[in-house]
Amino acid sequence: MTPTAEQERVVEAVRAGGAVKIRAYAGAGKTSTLRMAAEARSRARGLYLAFNKDIATAAATKFPSNTRCRTVHSIAYGATRPEITRKLKNPVEPPHQLALRYSLGTVRLPTTIGKDLELSASKVARMVMDGAARFCRSAQGEPLAWHIPVEPIIREEEAEHLRESLLPHVHRLWQEYCDPATPSAITHDVYVKLWERSRPTIGADFILFDEAQDADGLMLSVLRAQQAQVVYVGDPYQQIYEWRGAVNAMDHIRAPERSLTESFRFGPAIAQLASRVLKLMDEDVPVRGQDHIESRILQDSTPGHDRFDAILCRKNATVLTHLAQGIARGDKVAVRANVEELKAFADGAELLMRGQRIGYPASLALFETWEEVQEYAESFAGRDLQPLVKLIDNEGVDYLRLILTRVSPEADADYIVSTVHRAKGLEWDRVHLAGDFKFKTNDEGDLSMSPEEMRLLYVAMTRAKHLLDISEIRRDLYTMFRDAGV
Repeated sequence: MTPTAEQERVVEAVRAGGAVKIRAYAGAGKTSTLRMAAEARSRARGLYLAFNKDIATAAATKFPSNTRCRTVHSIAYGATRPEITRKLKNPVEPPHQLALRYSLGTVRLPTTIGKDLELSASKVARMVMDGAARFCRSAQGEPLAWHIPVEPIIREEEAEHLRESLLPHVHRLWQEYCDPATPSAITHDVYVKLWERSRPTIGADFILFDEAQDADGLMLSVLRAQQAQVVYVGDPYQQIYEWRGAVNAMDHIRAPERSLTESFRFGPAIAQLASRVLKLMDEDVPVRGQDHIESRILQDSTPGHDRFDAILCRKNATVLTHLAQGIARGDKVAVRANVEELKAFADGAELLMRGQRIGYPASLALFETWEEVQEYAESFAGRDLQPLVKLIDNEGVDYLRLILTRVSPEADADYIVSTVHRAKGLEWDRVHLAGDFKFKTNDEGDLSMSPEEMRLLYVAMTRAKHLLDISEIRRDLYTMFRDAGV
């Protein structure tokens, strides 16, 4: 492979030593570029760090022998005492049991939409568990109140009071995680946090840190403390994991910057559309496609998804809708989504029909009855839920549970229905975007999106290689472009 001018500049920066920050757009050949950089430092000990085991395993077949390919978790696991890591095998304590043990009860709080939100004891316990999990991904030395996630619709003063009241329970849970004598099961994030607190030294002369935009405060803390050269590579516009503690390292790292803006995944048509989304995020440097790759944008689609390899959705509920539609047509459908949350939607709908309040999933937790869900689904704000609500009304919750048992393995499927989060890092020839991307009207009356939503849309668009179907969002998308003047 003949390196591009951009790739040569990256390799030269790595060869020169010192920290380097590489902004790499979707499909821009970052793995091959990092391999060239590792080869350029053939006399040094290298380490390629990935978040995902499959990515690290695949990289091991591509990098030169001077560079080990590992995950952060594998390094941390090897450095942690066995009496702690063996707690990974302990039975997980369900939230309702933790609530009993910690004497946590039901909480009812006012919201910004004029309705009270009732949090069950199990939901409150889950907040404690989530608070400990967020602490584990942070650079802080001890749990803090802001680590505890609270539903954004709860009034801020009430949310702050709730966090403060739950903070001692988060401290207690963390201490149980660290105590080999307690039966508390731990997650993998616990031993990574313990590793970070030990101030580790990583045995390498240079570290290639992939997907840096998804780094959390904990990993940045570890890397900043190293004497080795650290090469951070990522795309700030593919940062879609704020909800699990990612801090977008690309904005926080102070280092000489190089860019990879030429995508080898798709042709000019998809590149131009993705570049318009980048422009909405105040990015003036467009992504460039390959002239020899034929790609096109489909703006008006006929019914039926057999022509697509993947349908990408913003929400799990939309995944469920497309799965049901596919099964009804006799399609073999694979799913990349949180299947447990999909099952919880069916369970939650059934409980609401019986007049019982629920705390999970979040999409149903605000409602007291199924009739309220039906009314909400008819509104503009709730239109994303409408197909799923109608499916339940027409076919029943048992049908919903049934179709979840009809999911096909990816190797045998006609196509995949996936959330955008689960599609990150993947690519398909033909991609259909679902209609659940969240547009809003700003103070000037123009159609817009939040920065987080724009990044999600950009990630979804750039999964396609040859065909991108935007028919379900075309009108809102082009109105947004027009209103923003891009």
